Amino acid sequence: MDFAEMSSKFQEEFGKAADRKYFAPGRINIIGEHIDYNGGLVFPSPITLGTYALVGKREDKLVRAYSINFEEIGIIEFSLDNLEYNKEHNWVNYLKGVAKALIEEDYALQHGFDIVVYGNIPNGSGLSSSASLEMLSVTIFKDLFELPITPVEAALLGKKVENQYIGVNSGIMDQFAIALGKKDHVILLDCNTLEYSYHPLQLEKHSIVIMNTNKRRELADSKYNERRSECESALEKLQTVCTANNLCEITLEELEANKELLTEVEYRRVHHVITENARVKQATTALAEGDLVQLGRLLNSSHTSLCKDYEVTGIELDTLAEAAWQAEGVLGARMTGAGFGGCGIALVENESVDNFIEQVGKKYKEVIGYEASFFVANIGDGPIRVD
Repeated sequence: MDFAEMSSKFQEEFGKAADRKYFAPGRINIIGEHIDYNGGLVFPSPITLGTYALVGKREDKLVRAYSINFEEIGIIEFSLDNLEYNKEHNWVNYLKGVAKALIEEDYALQHGFDIVVYGNIPNGSGLSSSASLEMLSVTIFKDLFELPITPVEAALLGKKVENQYIGVNSGIMDQFAIALGKKDHVILLDCNTLEYSYHPLQLEKHSIVIMNTNKRRELADSKYNERRSECESALEKLQTVCTANNLCEITLEELEANKELLTEVEYRRVHHVITENARVKQATTALAEGDLVQLGRLLNSSHTSLCKDYEVTGIELDTLAEAAWQAEGVLGARMTGAGFGGCGIALVENESVDNFIEQVGKKYKEVIGYEASFFVANIGDGPIRVD
């Protein structure tokens, strides 16, 4: 699906031509999983898969929205004067949520628009299709109404929509990685301070292969909020003896010295958080030094921690990771995203990619009963208006 095909659909649905084109990427996270909401360091990057939109301005306050991915739903219409959440409005709630958040920030949205959206991020894959849609929506409103919104403000706005409007208690990583994306770079983000830096991703002889379990996961319906609640409970207990604003400020020594304060489950959750935060620091150094072997080892240990301590992998992601570990030319592999299905990533030698996909795909189908999907991740830029 390209903009020409989308333009035909726009003309078909709305009887006019679109005025503007937009794109916002999805993201992968190299390492640093389930620690963004615990004040940790994360290491994400945007990918060239993402969400596209064609927009045509209107004179009234109506927004008419159509998704090529959900054609059976048809056009969903709402007014900028009525932005309450409506379950029947499906994906359009992300658009409404962004509009509502902007108005709450005293931005004036003077008129509506018609919009056709298409995304090539596999839905529910853990590659941040929802954050991509949020950042696409912010980009559209910012451009249409010339709003003075910085990329960091855009990310915070998207997080607010996710948390307060959609009802998913997520951290800042997804929106930030997309809003501040830079081609061929990974972002090191301190989720506690929002300090960040760009790091070139120069793999040359290797590729990052995304492995999609094709098991759809719904973040709002998953155990994501449960994990966050477990971390909050553990932090509250540890704060009685430790000076810390978040779990990533607690040392492994402090955790071991005070483990009797926690349930066994809480202890394992915190153990993952602390060790994963350390792995991000080590991965940043490894990438800077070009030590991809060490980076691969860290990916492997991250997956093991997410499996054993945080329990967010499941048989599908574990099967992919374990098959990847056994494949020739693989330096490391792990789940990426929230887990419970979705995707994994593998660091693979370029000449081994085809064999890797065949071998891992065969093993996955044998164990799971249906096929996984594979594609090489290309690191792209953040959201843009396409001229």
